[in-house]
Amino acid sequence: MATSNDIRKGLCIEYSNDIFKVIEFLHVKPGKGPAFVRTKLKSVTNGKVIDNTFSAGHKIDEVKVITRKFQYLYDDENGFHFMNNDDFSQLYINKEMIENAQFMKAGEEVTIILKEADETPLSAELPQSVYLDVIEADPGVKGNTATNALKNAIVETGARVMVPLFIEPGDKIKVSTEDGSYLERVKE
Repeated sequence: MATSNDIRKGLCIEYSNDIFKVIEFLHVKPGKGPAFVRTKLKSVTNGKVIDNTFSAGHKIDEVKVITRKFQYLYDDENGFHFMNNDDFSQLYINKEMIENAQFMKAGEEVTIILKEADETPLSAELPQSVYLDVIEADPGVKGNTATNALKNAIVETGARVMVPLFIEPGDKIKVSTEDGSYLERVKE
């Protein structure tokens, strides 16, 4: 059993009859009164984010997890299908368990976090950035170059990304999966 002093980003804990992943934390030691840990917890079952404060030394139930690389195959109306590259077994994950899934394309390698006890999937993490082809892009407006002007573009996965004016359909771009921001154009 761990304590609130062991809280770190990415830690999975059992809290309020659910499994939560720590997405943010801050150890606070006020000048007056006891120390505490302020956290943002995301439910791995339904995706809800809650704020919670643990007092210093509070006992928490840590959930042992393992991570494995899986290849994204396809999606249907309820969720996503993945394949384990080692034994070719397939795994199904609900749509709520994956953040920014609009940037996943078939064949992409994803890290899936599994509960160690029974190997049930808890969440999936995309790589930091992905390379996507631009399918459609708004035309750049002449005279809009005084500032860092951006325009809408649609990438091969169907996601909308704000890109610089020089990006055209057919270009390959690097996109951050955390916030969906354009990072760079890829030269081939």
